[in-house]
Amino acid sequence: MPIIECKICSKEFYGKPYHIKKGQAKYCSQACMRVGSRTGKIVNCHSCNKEVYKTVKALRISKSKTYFCTKSCQTKWRNSVFIGPKHANWKEGKHSYRSVINRYKVPKKCNLCKTEDFRIIAVHHIDRDRKNNSIANLMYLCHNCHFLIHHYKNEERKLMEALV
Repeated sequence: MPIIECKICSKEFYGKPYHIKKGQAKYCSQACMRVGSRTGKIVNCHSCNKEVYKTVKALRISKSKTYFCTKSCQTKWRNSVFIGPKHANWKEGKHSYRSVINRYKVPKKCNLCKTEDFRIIAVHHIDRDRKNNSIANLMYLCHNCHFLIHHYKNEERKLMEALV
């Protein structure tokens, strides 16, 4: 009975003489055979420094050459690197006004007609400068009042009087 040592885990196992002759009796189990047939590399996770196996293809197609053990580690890294102007959807900060007004917890209510239906509430820039996203320049208006303010001067005057 030929007893052979596994190339991966060094465990001794019985190898059939025919398999030994063909050069196939190298591994004690399917799991060890899969580990032995790997062609990639062990690399460290960029976020947590944990060792992780990557295939040759994964190593080749990575643009950043940074590797991660899980999607969670990758997301943490991506959210720390690709922020502000480096983000793919960055538009010179023009569209951040909604998050600014939400951060200050301004009640979603039209400043003119006092309607509270959140489905028709929009954010209005008081000085009409879309790049000026300071909280003092933002207010909630319903779609109807927002249209009136942008198209009728007397409605804009009413709003300015209401603000003072």
